[in-house]
Amino acid sequence: MRFKFVIVDDHPLFRGALKAALVLQTGDADIIEVSDLESAKKHILDAADVDLVLLDLALGGVSGLTGLIALRSLHPSVPIAIVSATDDAVTIRTALALGASGFISKSSTLDEIADAIGRILDGEIWSPLTGQGGGQLDQELFELVGRLRRLTPQQGRVLGMMADGMLNKQIAHELNVSEATIKAHVSAVLYKLGVESRTQAVICLSRFNSTPAPLNARAVEFH
Repeated sequence: MRFKFVIVDDHPLFRGALKAALVLQTGDADIIEVSDLESAKKHILDAADVDLVLLDLALGGVSGLTGLIALRSLHPSVPIAIVSATDDAVTIRTALALGASGFISKSSTLDEIADAIGRILDGEIWSPLTGQGGGQLDQELFELVGRLRRLTPQQGRVLGMMADGMLNKQIAHELNVSEATIKAHVSAVLYKLGVESRTQAVICLSRFNSTPAPLNARAVEFH
């Protein structure tokens, strides 16, 4: 079986390291390397047969976990593993709760990265926190993640475009649907997020622009 991977990282040297880990684990494979989120979106839209996306959290122009949210809204069935130097417990648990298929620390050795990739390809959810406690999320963030996961893929795309400052007319043109359809999607997004305006919806998404952090003692864990 010939695997197909997309590496999304703006550091050429680390893209090379990930490519070496992929070859070490799977042998000959089709490996696409991109340095920005927009290029990654095009490859995922054009190729639903991607076996795994390896995504850095700190891309130029995109910060935090918003890149994960954006890519998962395009093809929820395509597995995405986070590969990041920001590997605190809260960030890891939030990424997994948002649907990542695994979280690999950039401090891992080449063999460790290759092993993690192999486990993810076998259907496991890989995390360096396996069997560990900690990394609790505050109740508000826990509930927000749950509301975001209620969005359909198309609603997730609309939310991302709203966050980019696009108007309904522009979003309709981009998605090749009517403006009325977009208005319906926006209404559904506001309802599912429990907010009353586009601005509030964008603020919800912006919570993931930086590393999430516990805010109070009423914390819960994702399992």
